[in-house]
Amino acid sequence: MKLLPLGDRVVLKQLEAEETTKSGIILTSQSQEKPQQAEVVAVGPGGMVDGKEVAMQVKVGDQVIYSKYAGTDVKLDGEEYIIVRQSDVLAVVQ
Repeated sequence: MKLLPLGDRVVLKQLEAEETTKSGIILTSQSQEKPQQAEVVAVGPGGMVDGKEVAMQVKVGDQVIYSKYAGTDVKLDGEEYIIVRQSDVLAVVQ
């Protein structure tokens, strides 16, 4: 199966959380903070959203930082994804 987002939505695959701190302390999975950095897997067509023209500014393969409490978590074929609006994407990491 494949996710095809509608409107100004973007499908993200979250990057793995760090397992050790910079000082070398190993973190358990419960104490790891969910990273806000993800890779763009699919991008919607944009177009008219809420009466305004929206041009998509991210593309598949971009690494982005998104709002902490944004989006909807989706599990498909054993993989976890997050679907967010483009406005919830804060920055592209270069």
